[in-house]
Amino acid sequence: MDINQFDYNLPKELIAQTPLKERSSSRLLVLNKNNGNLKHDHFYNILNYLKKGDVLVLNDTKVIPARLIGEKKDTKAVIEILLLKELGLNEWECLARPGKRLKIGTVVSFGNGMLEAVITKKLEDGIVHIKLIYEGILMEILDKLGTMPLPPYIHEKLNDQSRYQTVYAKNIGSAAAPTAGLHFTNELLQKIEDKGVIITYVTLHVGLGTFRPVEVENVLEHKMHSEFYVMSKETSDILNKAKEEKRRIIAVGTTSTRTLETIASNNNGMFKQCSGNTDIFIYPGYKFKAIDALITNFHLPKSTLVMLVSALAGRENILNAYNEAIKEKYRFFSFGDAMFITGDDL
Repeated sequence: MDINQFDYNLPKELIAQTPLKERSSSRLLVLNKNNGNLKHDHFYNILNYLKKGDVLVLNDTKVIPARLIGEKKDTKAVIEILLLKELGLNEWECLARPGKRLKIGTVVSFGNGMLEAVITKKLEDGIVHIKLIYEGILMEILDKLGTMPLPPYIHEKLNDQSRYQTVYAKNIGSAAAPTAGLHFTNELLQKIEDKGVIITYVTLHVGLGTFRPVEVENVLEHKMHSEFYVMSKETSDILNKAKEEKRRIIAVGTTSTRTLETIASNNNGMFKQCSGNTDIFIYPGYKFKAIDALITNFHLPKSTLVMLVSALAGRENILNAYNEAIKEKYRFFSFGDAMFITGDDL
């Protein structure tokens, strides 16, 4: 399977650099996954495409303000560190720039010594392990010193850090936001519940791999990054009941999708309380075991996420929808507009 099959031409001016003033005012492109039919709408009307009894699954991970700018304690050279994954008590895996300047034992200071990082291990591609030294509560210190680790295609400063966080973010641990959820407001979620839609949550901590390009020509040779997920008993019970009663399970975002499909694949199409790491790679030919529909954003050319939505709706339908969105000047990627991929007639 050739990576170029998942390419499309996107004008740079359509890459959204800042969030809209109102979360739910983004545009919504509705795609029928069976016949490719399209409908243009706005996200605040998502309610019109949901039914009583549907189960909407959201990822409640919370992004760490994990981008830290500091300096080497000895030479004062500027070092940027991005916290990726907690390994143990005050021990983290990070991406460091420039990584070549760091040796094991190097101390990097942030906020005039409010926080220090000691390099304990060096890996490839700028990945290092560090031990953090501080007094007080780490997340409070990160709120003061850190910034949101925005994707590399966003060049504008984010004035309100909360806009790279869903309104339901709860479990700290992501290096990036589950961006399909950024369109929801608390008011919209309440209206959805009032309609009889059941809202439930999973947690998948989004890693740096979400930004990494596919670097092989043959898609099947790509190695997916691994991410940690959790499903509660409450959520598994809700989902199993929906399956039994043939009600729709609608994932919000590719992260929720990957979590649900991982668990269903491991349990003969059913769900259970569990946690673990997933490196599931969903591309055309994959048979979905968990979800019936998907709320998502527009994804980068040649990315694993374009492959995932192509698996759900068909590559030609997806590329046709993307080209229509480009023609209609939709906003793309993290702060951009949304898609609803459904099996219903439009």
